[in-house]
Amino acid sequence: MPKTSARLLSMLSLLQARRDWPGALLAERLDISPRTVRRDVDRLRELGYPIATVKGPDGGYRLDAGSELPPLLFDDDQAVALAVALQIATTSGAGIEEAAMRALHTVRQVMPSRLRRRIDTVRVTAVESPASRSDPRVDGDVLPALSAAVHAREVLRFDYAGTEPPRRAEPHHLVTWHGRWYLVAWDLDREDWRTFRADRITPRTPNGPRFTPRELPAPDVATFVASRFRGSSGTDSSEWPCRGEVILDLPATTVAHYVRDGVVEEVGPDRCRLALGSWSWAGLAASIGRFDADIEVVGPAELTEAFAVLARRYTKAARVQSSGC
Repeated sequence: MPKTSARLLSMLSLLQARRDWPGALLAERLDISPRTVRRDVDRLRELGYPIATVKGPDGGYRLDAGSELPPLLFDDDQAVALAVALQIATTSGAGIEEAAMRALHTVRQVMPSRLRRRIDTVRVTAVESPASRSDPRVDGDVLPALSAAVHAREVLRFDYAGTEPPRRAEPHHLVTWHGRWYLVAWDLDREDWRTFRADRITPRTPNGPRFTPRELPAPDVATFVASRFRGSSGTDSSEWPCRGEVILDLPATTVAHYVRDGVVEEVGPDRCRLALGSWSWAGLAASIGRFDADIEVVGPAELTEAFAVLARRYTKAARVQSSGC
């Protein structure tokens, strides 16, 4: 950080610490001349901080604005990033929604007026899916407790909803995935890696002994978590455990609009080849079946069998519905 910027931050911190600061004392604490103090005060005023001059034998300065947090110095990009992050935090599911809104209000109050006007123009509406709105929120004390155990490398003892007895695990990472919080940990009782939902965890105190972290069976935690939620035990999160190819009687442009991570190739004006993956063969067949078109299976045989299984199920369901009418 440039010397002048560091000095300005130090001056702001000192002005927040007490009501009035004599100019000579401020110069002494910052190890600068009284003239430099006056110049730095002018710089802060130009940034929008309301610093008043105190008249009297000693003379001095007073910071009129401020609250429980010291005044903060942000550039425009940092201010916008902070405003966006705090607004998104209200839908994080981390149990900090109200605190995030209060933090945004508090930080806004200690910003210069120029930056307050900038962040006031940023209005973010974080839209939650219906499923995430009904998900239980994580207790506000749970995430700090889990994070502390991860940081201290201490065995975590906790109750986990729906299971008995209490669990013991070596916490590795605290992650968020599709609006939910998860603890990635080595389960000491099952001797395997697990992902635990944070909203189902009730930590027990005290924590257990310290441990040496194990290596994840993946290049990084993101790859590990993505692989687990795709039903794969491998280390490549880009691969689904079940992948197949079909020919659809639909234009490639139509199919591509609805496929997120599949590969679509045009094979004719109104036909295309679709390569897609899923967590199970039945799930893959069902995903392909949502396209309202004739289907030709390219392979593998497991996908052909999955279509046959679904066909029997759908036929049975249709018969039951018909007889019920």
